[in-house]
Amino acid sequence: MQDHRQQEGAVSFQMGGAFFRPQGRIVRDLGILAAAVHRQERGSLRVLEGMAGCGVRSLRYGVESGADFVWCNEGNPDLAPLLVENLRPLPSYRISHEPARRLLARCLSEQDYYDFIDLDGFGDPLGELPWALGAMELGGWLYLTSTDGRSLTGHLPPEQLPAFGGIARVHPAGHEQGLRILLGALQRQAATMGYGIRPGFAYYTGGTYRILAQLTRRRQFNPKTYGWLGYCHHCGDYQVIPWRRLGRCCCPGDGQPLTLTGPMWLGNLHDPVWLGEMAALATAWQWRDVVQLLACFAAEATLPPYFYPLGAIAQGITGDLPRRSHLIAQLQAAGYAAAATHINPEAIKTTARLAVCRGLLGG
Repeated sequence: MQDHRQQEGAVSFQMGGAFFRPQGRIVRDLGILAAAVHRQERGSLRVLEGMAGCGVRSLRYGVESGADFVWCNEGNPDLAPLLVENLRPLPSYRISHEPARRLLARCLSEQDYYDFIDLDGFGDPLGELPWALGAMELGGWLYLTSTDGRSLTGHLPPEQLPAFGGIARVHPAGHEQGLRILLGALQRQAATMGYGIRPGFAYYTGGTYRILAQLTRRRQFNPKTYGWLGYCHHCGDYQVIPWRRLGRCCCPGDGQPLTLTGPMWLGNLHDPVWLGEMAALATAWQWRDVVQLLACFAAEATLPPYFYPLGAIAQGITGDLPRRSHLIAQLQAAGYAAAATHINPEAIKTTARLAVCRGLLGG
């Protein structure tokens, strides 16, 4: 094997013939950071990576997160020599080559539980959820990826019901909708097992959806965190719809019927306490871009489950689009909570209604 080594974080590795995107480094950073915080809190860390590729994440979990044991699974057995070479620096690890679902089911049957499970595959990941949650320690974390963006944003309606147990519709905040549908599916699966979830963060980037969620003892399956979102195609505003109002869903502004998406997670998109712990460690490690991203997460964490694009706010108003920072400052001065969203660089999240936002622009 030729030695064309790559460097990421504190490790060097070979890509070989495995799929690897250097642009995904910050996504891997977030996972490494989260696992390291968990180890600081609990004193130990066992990691299972179900879809490893070249093994760089497993290597980083061992070296940078301080994992006591890493199970690195990659379905392609042709990558075995590459993984053996890349994981050589780790003190305790295991390599396997089987479908992630089968491996997780075996861990469950053998009561072999993990603190941190990373499933970074292609397409719809929901078939792995029951087995992943079953293989987790209570209080452990699942780091999950979905690339099924067309279903999550409402562009493939026939495929949504079997995959996600709900319906997604097209509207301007569709990518946040995708994150919340995934969280809702995870919450629903945890509830069937008698548990709840605590979202650490939810991140949309590069056309992919990534959520980090903790398995908790407390079951949180209630209308405040799991329900429906209504969108008015006439005026452009949103409304959270409780289950008991599903038969009476009209826009409060103009009386038009609402387009409904759900059920999905309606609670905080990120956990502010967990973000603070991650940010403290990222600051100590001098990961400046990660600190900046976590600050954006923290600002939007507790705001409503949708956002307004600046183009929608400025509809009917002549002139250039407003500066996002200026509009946020105006809303905050008027007594509303408002922040940028990481999901769309030309959108804001706020507790103000759309009409209020437009009024501040003179519309």
